Amino acid sequence: LECDLATNLVGQPLVRQQVMKAVKEFLENRNPVKPLVMSFHGSTGTGKTYVSSMLVRYLFQGGLQSPYVHQFSPIVHFPHAERIEQYKESLKRWIQGNLTNCGRSAFLFEEMDKMHPGLIDVIIPFLGPSWVVYGTNYRKAIFIFISNAGGEQINEMTLDLWRAHKDREEISLQDLEPAISKAVFENPQSGFWKSGIINDHLIDFVVPFLPLKRHHVKQCVVSELVQQGLEVRPGVVQEVADSIPYFPEEEKIFSSTGCKTVASRISFFF
Repeated sequence: LECDLATNLVGQPLVRQQVMKAVKEFLENRNPVKPLVMSFHGSTGTGKTYVSSMLVRYLFQGGLQSPYVHQFSPIVHFPHAERIEQYKESLKRWIQGNLTNCGRSAFLFEEMDKMHPGLIDVIIPFLGPSWVVYGTNYRKAIFIFISNAGGEQINEMTLDLWRAHKDREEISLQDLEPAISKAVFENPQSGFWKSGIINDHLIDFVVPFLPLKRHHVKQCVVSELVQQGLEVRPGVVQEVADSIPYFPEEEKIFSSTGCKTVASRISFFF
């Protein structure tokens, strides 16, 4: 996993460091006091879903297809605000049932910024340090929350640090955490709004994903070409990278969509 993150995850030194620390410590502990809870934040295309799927690929046979890996999307699973009580009940039962089957399960909650406020609190009993909940020891489980919330603040701070000539390798969690907390946990539109998960400090690792620069996008283009079995032509790499919008307007430093649209854009050039 460490090698794969170093080779294939572009431009995210902080993510590599945080994720490896979290996973290593958690898996080496035979009796963890609580499940591992991580929250991934950053704008589109910066690698949040990529890292979570890479993680489960190494931890579970079959990766995302494993019967012990469960994904939730608010748009797919919890679309109607008026049914929130029903969702709470079924989410609680679902997690409880799956942890009874296997205490070492993983739960991925995507697009937390679109989650109805209050819904996620139903899983609080499964995240804390209790020994047993509903007759099940669930402290070996892994929960990952994925969110675009905080992405704007991370982008702004990375831009400020770039203007101050600070390299992305020098950016620390302390530089970003206060801004993320404010954007994510104090926002009435966020799934974490007034959440007990935050108040009870149940998130072990807040992992910020930084905006990607042009040379990172080029790296994504190269690896996508290799993956698709296509010839890596410098001209094509340059053209694909140039076809992506960058911000801010004047300097055009960071990709507005990260590496998200790279795969679909390559087809225009072949």
